[in-house]
Amino acid sequence: MMQRLKPFLTFGLLMAVFMLSGCSDMVVLDPKGPVGEQQKDLIMYSIWFMLFILLVVYALTAFIVYKYRDRKNHKGYDPDNEGSHLLETIWWIIPIIITIALAVPTVKTIYSLEGPPEETKDQKPLVIHATSVDWKWVFTYPEQDIETVNYLHIPEDRPILFKLTSADSMASFWVPQLGGQKYAMAGMETELYLQADEQGTYEGRNSNFTGEGFTDHTFDVMAMSDEEFEKWASETNAEAPELTKEQYDKLMLPGHVKEMTFSSTHLGFVNHVDEADYAIKARERLGYEPLIPHSKAAKEKREEEKKKKQEEQEESESHGDSHAH
Repeated sequence: MMQRLKPFLTFGLLMAVFMLSGCSDMVVLDPKGPVGEQQKDLIMYSIWFMLFILLVVYALTAFIVYKYRDRKNHKGYDPDNEGSHLLETIWWIIPIIITIALAVPTVKTIYSLEGPPEETKDQKPLVIHATSVDWKWVFTYPEQDIETVNYLHIPEDRPILFKLTSADSMASFWVPQLGGQKYAMAGMETELYLQADEQGTYEGRNSNFTGEGFTDHTFDVMAMSDEEFEKWASETNAEAPELTKEQYDKLMLPGHVKEMTFSSTHLGFVNHVDEADYAIKARERLGYEPLIPHSKAAKEKREEEKKKKQEEQEESESHGDSHAH
């Protein structure tokens, strides 16, 4: 029997090697906060439960193939189960049980994540507005009157309430080690609670495809102590320049920008939840004309951006070498 199953086992092992070869850094399964921990537990529960189902199916398949195989002195097997109420009941009840076993913990987890984490629900959450623009993230701290671009500072062990929206394309806000993604849409606002239980830097990104700049639509989340966060907020308010409407309009242009910091926010002159077409109007004011995909002008622009990126990388590497010396 093992000889007959050997090709299938070999194929399964090869598929596992190929599929897991790109998963050397599975940050989703290395959560650093209660939200990510809950989602990891749900993922692992689903995986083990489905693996159990597969093992049962494979075991039954092997048993049936072995028991009812064609062999010498076999009297034959010619069942007549048409209209069997017992069999029909079995193959309806089993899928229903499987669906319930997967659906109940999934629904419970989803609803529990709509509020702050249980262990810190008595703390006042830090509110941050996250606005997606092709292809950058604008983060607004209304209580601290601070705005950052493409990076975040948050205190550890405190719930963070993200209010998500978009200035143009529908994006998806995702910090894998802190929790699952949620969509950000123009003219709408969705809410997402996250929390970091450990200090460190976590990578975040837009996980919804939004065009050619999608791959670099990323940001860093730096979790720090309350004291460090308050110090950063006060220094930013004292030293960073104020955000002007003209500067913010330039951020509405499609493209990538470096990390930026301001000591005021855009909420004083626009809220994308109420003005879904603000980015379009800002681009019109600046005379922006979208390039036709695959056109000569679009190709030249991509080459120019690629060259600029290479130059910035070389400059960064040269600075690194000079510091090393």
